[in-house]
Formats: sequence, structure tokens, C-alpha cells
Amino acid sequence: MLREAALFELGLMIAALALGASIARYIKESDIPLFILMGIILGPYGIGRFYDFHVGITSTAYEFIELGAELGIIFLLFFMGLSFSFKKLHRQRSEIIGVGTMDLLNFAPGVLIGYWFFEDVLVAFLIGGIVYISSSAVISKSILDLGWESTPEADRMLGGLIFEDLVIIFYLSVVSSILLGDGADLRSIVIDIGIAFIFVIALVSFMYFKPKFFNKILDTESDELFVLRAIGIIGLVAGAAVVLGLSEAVAAFFVGVAFGGSKHLGKLQRHLYSERYLFGGIFFFWIGLETDPLLFRGIGTILILIVIASSLYKFFTMYYGAKFFHMGQASSTRAGIGMITRGEFSLIIAAIAAEAVGVYDVPVITETIPAFAVSYVLVMSMIGTILMQNVDKITSWLRID
Repeated sequence: MLREAALFELGLMIAALALGASIARYIKESDIPLFILMGIILGPYGIGRFYDFHVGITSTAYEFIELGAELGIIFLLFFMGLSFSFKKLHRQRSEIIGVGTMDLLNFAPGVLIGYWFFEDVLVAFLIGGIVYISSSAVISKSILDLGWESTPEADRMLGGLIFEDLVIIFYLSVVSSILLGDGADLRSIVIDIGIAFIFVIALVSFMYFKPKFFNKILDTESDELFVLRAIGIIGLVAGAAVVLGLSEAVAAFFVGVAFGGSKHLGKLQRHLYSERYLFGGIFFFWIGLETDPLLFRGIGTILILIVIASSLYKFFTMYYGAKFFHMGQASSTRAGIGMITRGEFSLIIAAIAAEAVGVYDVPVITETIPAFAVSYVLVMSMIGTILMQNVDKITSWLRID
């Protein structure tokens, strides 16, 4: 009977994801907020407050959802890595560094306001990361939907996203080493961070000096064997990272970078997109499942302040970053508005915080930080998407040519 109940819960989750995606498409919004809302509604803090049933009530279903969420993180970061290549990074290095360096200022509002409210350096550092990173997935999709892909502002935005993604990968290495490490003393933290960087450097070095290795692994005419080999190597490297106490997300990202420089890039994107979408949806659903909406009441003030401050910061840093490369006012304005959306990376930081161990397993980190991240992403993803869809009306209203 337990298996039947678990299967029903999983079926209900998939149906909810399908409904959320349909609603998102109908209202022309990102599907990330809808997936999170479905998780909240069907979770222990939604219908679970009123009935003895909710998704995840059986341990079998919850374990599957939790594992699916972890696979979601892996696939999201793997696909992010696919958009990189060492040649591309080298070719666009000046633009990426120029726009990205100015964009680093976006750590400031989260860190400053976070420390003002909580008077804790680590909590402020976590909020800073959540606030800093724009949503590569949502912004890239919006660029395609709006037909911006051939515009100069799209190049500046993508350059900024590349820089942010590289920064946040190393940020995740540090955060996961601190929150998920064995010890809380400085020596243990330094050792954990050192192991993380050695692992990353070794992986990147192997990819750089042995690029043909990844081509050979996927050389097969069988689509089925191609998929098995690709997922096998992704899972193996990500799993090895976890065994070493590192972030599976970081490992998956660099595997994506390795495959992104191979001749199989297009095939990987076609054949693994469904897995990324399914497990990515489960990850966002799981975030909602773990979020108590009643906690939103305690973070209303900080949320409002950070939404205003981070929106303005992101707009002006990207606006002047684009202006630095001699772009016009209209293009710079579109670039600034286009980078406001927050999404998947902010939630990955929240997921790491929710799993904190040892002395870091305290409510402000495991509960308040995830609740803040979810509410912040819900607000910013909707604001950012709406602004991008109406950017021409905004520039016209401001009389910007």
C-alpha cells in the first residue's frame, strides 16, 4: 500500500509541474515561480496544514523527490556549462571582464542589508550571493523569445551572465565547503575549500589538456548509447565530488564546459533537454515543498528593501557596463532591465543553506535564508520578465532613442 501511495504522490507532482508549465506559457511568465508555488501548495506547509496528506508524506516518495532535485541541480549546471568553451571565453575575455567586474557591485546590497538585519557575516554572505546572481536560464530564454539574440545588448548581457556564472561557481565551492563540511573551525574550513579548488583545478586542467577525451567517449551512432554515456560520465563525476565532500553542482558545470567544447554539443542539447527540464522542475518543486510560506511574514521588510536596492543596482551596473562599450542609451537600458531577473542559482544557494550541518544547522540559515531566497526569486523573476516584455514601451515612455 505504501508503494501505491508513493506512486500517487509522484504522479500528482508531475501533473502539478505540467499544470504549472501550462499556466506559465499562457501568462508568458517564467515557469520557475509556478513550479515553486506548486510545491508549496501540495507540500506539508500547503495542503498538509489542513489534511493528513501531502506530496512527500511517504518516505519513498520524498526520497525520490529529493534525489530528483539533486539530479535537477546537476542537469541545470551541466547545461549551463555547455554554453561555455575555452575558445569562447578567450575570444570574449575583454567584454566579459569589463561588464562582469562592474557587475560585482551587485554583491553589495545583499551583503550590506543582510548584515544590517542579521548582524552575521555568513548570513550576509549568503544573502549577497542570492542577490548577486541573475537567472541565466530565464534571461537566455527571454532573449530568444523577444528576438534579441542578434543585438549588441544581448552580447553584453550574455557576457555579464558568463562572468556571473564563473564567479558563482567558485562561490558555491566556498559556501558548500563551509556549510556542508565536517568541521566549523577555520582550519577545517580552509582544508575543505582547498580540496574543492584542487578538484576544480584538476578537472579544468584535464579538460584543457585532453579535450579529445570527451569527444571519444560520446563517439557512437546509437542515440540510446550516446545518452547513457553522457549521463554516466555526468553522474560519475558529480558523485565523485559529493564523496569528496564537494558540490555536485560545481562538478557538473565543469563537465558541461568539457562537453561544450566538443563536436557533440548540439546532440547533447537535443537529447538531454527533456531530462534537464523534468529534473529541473522537480528541483524547483522540492524547493517549494521545503518552504514554509508563514516564514515570509518575518522577512517582508528586508525583502522589500533588497528588491528595490538590487533592482536599481543591477540596472545601473549593467547600464553603465554597456555604455562603457559605446552602446547607445536604448540598448544600454534594455541590457540593464534584462539582467534584473533572478532564478535558479539563487535557489541552489538556498538548497545548500537548507542542508547545512553542524554549528551551521540553525534556523536563520536552514529556514530563513531559503524562505528569503524563494520569496526573492518569486518577486524578481516576475518583475524581470514583465519588464523585459515591456522594455520597448518603457524606453518609448522615457523618450530614449
